[in-house]
Amino acid sequence: MLGGAAALGLVLVQDSFGKVVQEAKPLFDVPKDPTKILGVPPGSLGTRSPFEQPQKIPSITSSRTPLQQLFGTITPSDLHFERNHGGVPLIDPEKYELVIHGMVKKPMRFTLQDLKRFPSFTRICFIECSGNFRTGKAELTPQEICGLTSQSEWTGVMLSTIFREVGVDPKATWFLAEGNDAAVMTRSIPIEKAYEDAMLVYAQNGEALRPEQGYPLRLLLPGWEGNTQIKWIRRIELADQPFMTREETSKYSENIAGGKIRQFSFLMDARSMITFPSYPLQIQKGWVEIRGIAWSGRGKITAVEVSTDEGKSWQTAALQEPVLSKAHTAFRLLWHWNGKPTVIMSRAIDESGYYQPSYKELVLARESKGGYHFNPITAWEIKNDGSVWLVNDRS
Repeated sequence: MLGGAAALGLVLVQDSFGKVVQEAKPLFDVPKDPTKILGVPPGSLGTRSPFEQPQKIPSITSSRTPLQQLFGTITPSDLHFERNHGGVPLIDPEKYELVIHGMVKKPMRFTLQDLKRFPSFTRICFIECSGNFRTGKAELTPQEICGLTSQSEWTGVMLSTIFREVGVDPKATWFLAEGNDAAVMTRSIPIEKAYEDAMLVYAQNGEALRPEQGYPLRLLLPGWEGNTQIKWIRRIELADQPFMTREETSKYSENIAGGKIRQFSFLMDARSMITFPSYPLQIQKGWVEIRGIAWSGRGKITAVEVSTDEGKSWQTAALQEPVLSKAHTAFRLLWHWNGKPTVIMSRAIDESGYYQPSYKELVLARESKGGYHFNPITAWEIKNDGSVWLVNDRS
């Protein structure tokens, strides 16, 4: 009828012998000439082209953003990474309440509408899981290596505004943030962060928070590890000491050199990732634009250096404006590949002067080959045929 072809996809079917096999089935019809047939009329909800199918990689507790398939620095809301400890709760916004108590002059309950009456604030920043590192084989994509980071435009109310409303005791130095999920996720946060840039957010990328991102309200702590940014937040308690919850004692602490344990390591250090070219792509001899993203919880990215000769020399990549504080920053470098095998890599530098370390430097400092806050330089091997593979340095 459409005078065209059908786009095909592989599906699992059962043959006449009962064996399950793959078979090509039409997914949708493609007109031969789209000018000869009326298109789909306007709808109540936008959709992606059926030719575009970016997806997260899910596991029991998380799902990873397809970094290598994204353009720019804003992550579509439905592709923002997920990490939860007790599933995604269903919360009625009309019945929602946030309780703030402890060392305050006026313990108060806030409905969602109460919070929306305060002056709103919008900012762009990334969120990253503190365990955002995978390695071990050459067949890993950027999504699999460090897909537990995403970036959105967030809108809500500054936490400092709400703290002024309840009247925080000057002797209070910490606050407990508690979630309304099955895990009742809780973390202790130094009060300085509340007055620096913490937010209670109810919107993401121009719409209400997605349920998996904390609907109807979450805590946002720009530049800090994701697990501190409590989703579905229901309670804040002010105190003069940390609460020593499970998530900051038995979890989210890490070994460091000398047999010591590092605790309350909130800040996410500078990191970069080349997203093109990367596994499983194959490039051709000639000009290649190396592209990627860099970010730092310390502030702005000031430079990204790229090596195309296994780290022997480094070139400064161009940064895409605007370069925002505590935000993903896109970088690019035009490179002429001569067809010979090589290794490419990138390293980020932030406004504090911090340089992204190599894998060996991190292993030496941490006496560990992975774990929380592991942000090594990632390298890609390019072979004679142009195929791209992750370099694994497990020495």
